[in-house]
Amino acid sequence: MGKRPRIGITMRLEMETRRFYLGRDYSEAIEACGGVPVQIALIPKAEYIAEAVAGLDGILLPGSNTDVDPHYYGEEPHHRLGTVVTEKDQTDQLVLAEAERLGLPLLGICYGMQALNVYRGGSLIQDIESQVKGSHKHEQGAPHTRNSHSLRVAKGSVLASLASVKGAKGDLRVNSSHHQAVNKVGKNLKAVAWAKDGVIECVEDMRKGRFIIGVQWHPEMTSPTDAVSREIFELFVEKCRKT
Repeated sequence: MGKRPRIGITMRLEMETRRFYLGRDYSEAIEACGGVPVQIALIPKAEYIAEAVAGLDGILLPGSNTDVDPHYYGEEPHHRLGTVVTEKDQTDQLVLAEAERLGLPLLGICYGMQALNVYRGGSLIQDIESQVKGSHKHEQGAPHTRNSHSLRVAKGSVLASLASVKGAKGDLRVNSSHHQAVNKVGKNLKAVAWAKDGVIECVEDMRKGRFIIGVQWHPEMTSPTDAVSREIFELFVEKCRKT
């Protein structure tokens, strides 16, 4: 199998206790597919981030129980905007810049996909329920491993190339735990999957030779039992191995 790729994962900040933390599912999914997870603390200093990312083979931007500060995409806060953690926003933006400079493969999950889109100059729907007419329930609640809504996937996309997607019988279904979504798609990104209410569920980088994908659902939670989720991590780790 060769040397395992080292994949950086940015952490979260628990405001009340001032602790950095990260749910185990992300690291376990990376390890199960042959990678070595490396946690990146939320210290928004360019020198630290450059050193932390140096020697890594890829970046995973995980989900978060916070929202990207809307000032990054030129909007005022909606009254249903959730908690904003400045250290999270700033660190992820610095990591994205360093990953871009180094040409690293990148997987963004939920908040991570949204942060990627904002970094590329895109914008977000600040609250799906109040801003998307006829929207589905995207905050499904427990159990978070249940696949709750279906997807429409664009032909020719990386997502569509997965064996489990090509061989799917009936609707492809995913889990869901978010109240924000991609609105204007950022530079060099394209939307390649949508919920039936039109909410964008996956974006991919359009540039040749770059592997950057963002998914709005949580494949790290379902990768032990769901083939699509597992194959997303397998492909990501393989791309990291080749850097």
